This record gives sequence, C-alpha cells and structure tokens, in this order.
Amino acid sequence: MKKILLCIPNISEGRNIELIGQVADAIKQVDGVKFISQAPDGDHNRTVFTYLGEPEAVLEASKAMATKAIELIDMTQHKGSHPRLGAVDVVPYVPLQNVKVKEAIAISKQFGQFLGEHGVPVFYYEDSAKNEERKSLVKIRKGEYEGLADKLKVSNWQPDAGPAEFNAKSGATVVGARYPLIAFNVNLNTTDLKIARRISRAIRHLSGGFRYVRAMEVALEEQGMVQVSINMINYRKTTLPRVLETIRFEAARHGVTVAGTEIVGTIPLNAIESIVKHYLQTHDFKVNQIIETALLG
Repeated sequence: MKKILLCIPNISEGRNIELIGQVADAIKQVDGVKFISQAPDGDHNRTVFTYLGEPEAVLEASKAMATKAIELIDMTQHKGSHPRLGAVDVVPYVPLQNVKVKEAIAISKQFGQFLGEHGVPVFYYEDSAKNEERKSLVKIRKGEYEGLADKLKVSNWQPDAGPAEFNAKSGATVVGARYPLIAFNVNLNTTDLKIARRISRAIRHLSGGFRYVRAMEVALEEQGMVQVSINMINYRKTTLPRVLETIRFEAARHGVTVAGTEIVGTIPLNAIESIVKHYLQTHDFKVNQIIETALLG
C-alpha cells in the first residue's frame, strides 16, 4: 500500500474568491496530489484547504500553496473574527496510511525550513514542537498578528525556523504533524455573542469543559447569528454527539436554539460511527457495515 499524508492548511483570506482560487490552482498543479476541498469563510476571513498524497508530493503542494498565498495576501489589510498569525496561518500534516509520525514531522520541518528561507518566522506545534510550551496552537497564537512584533522580541518566543524579525506583510506560520482533528462549528439563533462565549467556556477544556475540545465564540454578522467554533482534537475520546448535545442544553438555558452545524474540511470515517450510534441508537454499529468501506479495501 502506498503512503498517504494529509495536509489541511489555513490561509488568512476567506472573502476574495479569485485569490482563493489562485491558491487552490497552485495546489492542483502538483502531480501526485489529490485536491479534496476548499472551505472559505467570510466572517472568519480564512480558507481551509484539504489535499493528500505521497509525502513528498504533499510537501511540494504545500510549497506551491504557500508561495502563492504569501505573494497575494497582505496581513496589514487583514481583518477577521478568527485568531491568526499570518497569511499562511497554520499548516498541519496528518499521517493517514503507511506514514509514521516521525515522517510527518520530518515533512513539516522541511516545509518550515522552506518558509523560513522565504522570510517567514515559523513555529512548530503539536508533534513537531521542540518543547511543551509550543505544542499548543492557542499558546502560539496568543497576541495574534497584532502582537507578533513584540512576541518575536521575547527570548523564549524566537521562531523555530526563519528570521526572528516581524514580517509585516506575511506575519508568521505555525506548522506541525498532528492527530486528525475535526473542525466543527455550531451556529446559534441569536446575535448575542455573550451567549456563544458562555457556551464556549462550558465546553472547552481550558475553562473546565471536555478534555479534547477547543472552542471560541464568533459573530456571524452577515448571517445575523453567532457561532461556537470548535476543534475536536481527539474525536474518539470526546465524541461529536456529546459536544453537540451539551451545546443544545446550554443554549436552551438562554432560550436559544441551534440553527445548524458545519464541518470544515474532512472528517474521519470512524467519527461517523459515534454519530450513528448516538442518534440512531444502533449501539453495535461498526463502520465496516457501510457498503462503501468495502471499496476502500
């Protein structure tokens, strides 16, 4: 079986469809890479791309993606509701098939070195982190782009690759190998951001919620709603249904309902198992009961 590495980069542009298309085209032009999706979000003002292939091909696609994004995006003009550090904000590599974690780490650091040589400060996170302090994306992003110039002056926040100098146009990039997470957003039928903030605090680990959940509140001004934006960093240990039902419960306390949900990018097939078990009450269900899994061999 061939090796398959997944990459899910996030760039700081979600409104300029032509620009997003140019970055997507740069990825698609690399041989040996399967382009899965692009998911732009105007309120967040960021786009998530998903593609996979042999590790070296994925590395080349990442280089092409970053080169085009850095050329086109100017962070001095960027505004959005999602935390960010740079034009190419975060680039995670996820080993899927016959790729060891250490190989994914090596690819992430080759990419980081490439970005660094192009004048972008790079921080390694998750499995690629050089110390515990840098494992957390939240900690690395603290202060965001606006606080990056001062952050780079602090001795223990020198970049892992690239110059320790503020790049006003491109900001900085966070790169690393990690476990597959699920980006899951829940939209609420209210414009009250305080309600979304209370719910975010109720479910996220840092404020006493679920161990494998990160969450933040976002105003969806164009839609006239607010959102609880979630990263499920271990969907096996904390399941989607458990988090969604907790949000429904917390929202009901404020007289608010869930307007809908969205999954950004891809979702592992095994995560579907917990959803089916919960909502259909088929407690013995297994993913190999899905006909299409037989095609995956």
